[in-house]
Amino acid sequence: MAVEIERKFLLANADWREQVQQSTRIAQGYLNDAPARTVRVRVKGEAAFLTIKGQTDGISRLEFEYPIPLADALELLKLCPNVLDKTRHLVNLDGHTFEIDEFHGQNAGLIVAELELPSADARYPQPAWLGAEVSGDPRYFNSALSTHPYCNW
Repeated sequence: MAVEIERKFLLANADWREQVQQSTRIAQGYLNDAPARTVRVRVKGEAAFLTIKGQTDGISRLEFEYPIPLADALELLKLCPNVLDKTRHLVNLDGHTFEIDEFHGQNAGLIVAELELPSADARYPQPAWLGAEVSGDPRYFNSALSTHPYCNW
């Protein structure tokens, strides 16, 4: 069984940009965004994935992700009412990878850092650019941003 344990943070400043090792444009949409189970289709560069996630419990939830043909993903995105557009920047720090999502479109201006951990109580680096934790705030879930974009807050 696959479990995702993830913390989410706002950013205190833009110093993280100096540490980016890789950036990739992502389009993702939700075929189902019910809190108990989300079904997401994602195009990340030239790769595509179908992901099923269970309900969040603290900072963990079940997650199953499968590669799918790019052509299928592009067709599935057409079934999604709202498609998120973001650039994911990777910052490696002390053996951890921060995935920093810089949103575009209706979510422009929002930048969120995510960090996957091996356990809920795992220690992690806390660079000066890391701001307030928003892991428990459902407004920052990508599925929520697809229906209640940042520009409407």
